[in-house]
Amino acid sequence: DKEFSVRLETEKRTYIVGEPVEFRCILEAQNVPDRYFSISWAFNSSLIASLGPNAVPVLNNEFAQREALGQLKVAKESDNVFVLKIYRLRLEDSGKYNCRVTEREKTVTGDFIDKESKRPKNIPITVLPLKTSISLEIINNASNVLEGESLRFGCNVRSGFGPQSRLSIAWQLVDKLNRRSEIVRLDREGTLQPGPSYAERSSYGGIQVEQVRPGSFTLEIFNSVKADEGHYECRVAEWTRTLDGEWQMVGERHAGTPVSITALEAGFAVTAISRTPGVTYNESFDLQCIIKPHYPSWVPVSVTWRFQPAGSTEFHDLVTFTRDGGVQWGDRYAGFRTRTAIEKAESSNNVRLSISRASDTEAGKYQCVAELWRKNYNSSWTRLADRISNLLEIRVLRPVTKLQVSKSKRSITLVENRPIPLNCSVKSQTSPDSHFAVLWYVHKPSDADGKLILKTTHSSAFEYGTYAEEEGLRGRLQFERLASGGLFSLTVQRAEVRDSGSYYCHVEEWLLSPNHAWYKLAEEVSGRTEVTVKQPDNRLQVNQTHKNITVLENQWVTMECLVSSRTSPSSQLSVEWYVWRPGHPEKEAVARLSRQSTLRYGDLAALGDLRSRLHLESPSSGLYLLSIQNATVRDSGAYNCRVEEWLLDPSDRWYKRAEDLSGLITLTVKQPDPTLQVDTATANLTVQEKESFPLDCSILSRSSPESHFAVTWYNLRAKEAGGHAEEDEEEEEEREAVLSVGPDAVFSAEAGRWEGRLRFQRLSAVLFRLTVLQAGGADTGNYSCRVEEWLADPNGVWYRLAEEESGTVAVHVQDAGSTLQSVICSNDALFYFVFFYPFPICGILIITILLVRFKSRNSSKNSEGKNGVPLLWIKEPHLNYSPTCLEPPVLSIHPGTID
Repeated sequence: DKEFSVRLETEKRTYIVGEPVEFRCILEAQNVPDRYFSISWAFNSSLIASLGPNAVPVLNNEFAQREALGQLKVAKESDNVFVLKIYRLRLEDSGKYNCRVTEREKTVTGDFIDKESKRPKNIPITVLPLKTSISLEIINNASNVLEGESLRFGCNVRSGFGPQSRLSIAWQLVDKLNRRSEIVRLDREGTLQPGPSYAERSSYGGIQVEQVRPGSFTLEIFNSVKADEGHYECRVAEWTRTLDGEWQMVGERHAGTPVSITALEAGFAVTAISRTPGVTYNESFDLQCIIKPHYPSWVPVSVTWRFQPAGSTEFHDLVTFTRDGGVQWGDRYAGFRTRTAIEKAESSNNVRLSISRASDTEAGKYQCVAELWRKNYNSSWTRLADRISNLLEIRVLRPVTKLQVSKSKRSITLVENRPIPLNCSVKSQTSPDSHFAVLWYVHKPSDADGKLILKTTHSSAFEYGTYAEEEGLRGRLQFERLASGGLFSLTVQRAEVRDSGSYYCHVEEWLLSPNHAWYKLAEEVSGRTEVTVKQPDNRLQVNQTHKNITVLENQWVTMECLVSSRTSPSSQLSVEWYVWRPGHPEKEAVARLSRQSTLRYGDLAALGDLRSRLHLESPSSGLYLLSIQNATVRDSGAYNCRVEEWLLDPSDRWYKRAEDLSGLITLTVKQPDPTLQVDTATANLTVQEKESFPLDCSILSRSSPESHFAVTWYNLRAKEAGGHAEEDEEEEEEREAVLSVGPDAVFSAEAGRWEGRLRFQRLSAVLFRLTVLQAGGADTGNYSCRVEEWLADPNGVWYRLAEEESGTVAVHVQDAGSTLQSVICSNDALFYFVFFYPFPICGILIITILLVRFKSRNSSKNSEGKNGVPLLWIKEPHLNYSPTCLEPPVLSIHPGTID
């Protein structure tokens, strides 16, 4: 059937500039490999390319230039599929595409003539210009910030830009007067360009732009000022490279967010307070300077306490807490310095003034003055505002019983085995001669009330509570009273996780009465200290670097598992190796080294021969090596190790604290690359008949010194193939295996005509010789050898690694010369005349003579001779001759019988 059809296919009809397109012209016909077809491609009915039966494309005009630049390809994918591919479309590529297939017939002269031609329907495509499809999302850390805080914006390109595109970004600010100013610009090459009004600020590091990842940008403005308030916009432009190498902006998108900045001086106020407007002799009193609003600790505020003694009309500076945290004392009232403490709260700018051992000298009016400062981007200072507080009048009265214990709350988080420090501070007491009893409690969420740990009486006697007895704390408690007398500390040694809880102290103040009897004057409970005892932070880290290792079979391979850091130097490690092998969906355990250095093999190593080839060692702390001896292809896979870290808790029990996985080590075990090379030189050899001739097979290079070779010699003889009378006769070669020697030195059976005439020699490890004895005319022909290289894998199984054919040796066997025997044997008529015809003729003559003689004797005698001897009857002579013409024919006459 000579019919055929053509179908044209493509993926879609609409494309964008720069995208690839592929047209597939599919030929549907029978016996395509035995027929000749040519194809032509057309664009808008104009021929652009053709492809003849030889599959060599010929392109026209501009398409030939694009094909030379690698932008277009015309090819034959298979016998019935032809492809036109444009790698980067242009706008002018929009139009109709088609292919035409023409069947061609080859004449006896080798020329082609066109026969039937077919083409499918046109396929129109549309190429659209580039258009950006990016979308933006802008985020900021806060829409309302305090002056001086940093502004941080994020601009994320959500979608739409390709890997060949580049982005440029510009940050702009639109203030309340709708004035637009450019803050900074980051072009597509990554060059940062600050705006004119922000250049100086940027040079001091006040503005920072960063590309966190492709399509994600951040802008950070440090030490913001009121002028930074407004609407911030992120403008992102997408750029793409045209075919001529120039950059072209595809489009631009922008997004914005408003930011409001609160001035530092807004609402700035200061208030002076005191909890003890009236104190007794030898007591202490505190003065608090409260700054509002509640500024963060980084806001620089200077606070000065001023004092007006009772009966005076002038204020004098007592002490100043400077903006940089320093303390400056005033020139007057030097006695205050030894009895006054000034403290600034960590979480705010509030300043406390504490005066001890109150007397008439400290009675008077106190006032604090606060100044608000701002540090500029160039490290200069600007005073924004100052405020004066209200007056505080302190009266010093005769002693009144009062006890104050520190109510400050603390949170302590520590690691087990560390000590828990607990402090109980008596801030004020009625008299320096006061004695104290301190009771220590712990409260846990599961208990309704606190439980007593330890009690120290006012006479310094110790009493352990029920909790200490139940939990076995007696040996771990340490109590201490500092020399100042107002601070008590309790230390719980070798903390355990179960020691976590809320700790506090109960203080009782005792005074000596006028009759020298001790009595409890007051009692106070301290603030709670929340104690959290946790296990050590996990610092176990195993090297996550991925590695690729390629080795040959039978080699050693060593893989390492490196612990770069660990939680504790005294911890113990266990290491387990795993492997993902090709074709196996789950990982398999190879071996495990426990923390007690006990080695246990996994199922993979225990069931196979891998166990005998594994070697685990740790040459140094944290380094574990897994070695495989005599690696095989089956050992290929992705290996990694899992490390567990074990710690000893305070009760001397081991527990697993952490585990981590190493990076994958991809091991590839390959067979040796074949480097077999056989001498491919051709040779001519002429020998005389009956002589022998050698056929050498020389191996120039081998893949491995351990390889074996299988060698086969072939005889290629010419034979004529019959055909029609009008067709030319063509010669073919008939291939005949002469002798095969396997890699195990086993010989194949000799062919019939070669039997007894072959001699094999292995002259060296890479040189084999086959000698043909008693050469004859039929031995004339081309000879070659084929060499197969065999190699044993680590399991001793032999496999064929490579094979190669040698060059041919043309052997011509000459006739030994014309002898009488050869002349006779070479001529059929002469052969029959010499060896066949004389014997029948002689036989007939002998029979005739005998008959004549017999009749003559019958005429003289009746039936029997006188001497009684019977006549002999001679049968037909029997002729034996050698068909090989190597021996003369033999004539034999067999005796007959008397009829």
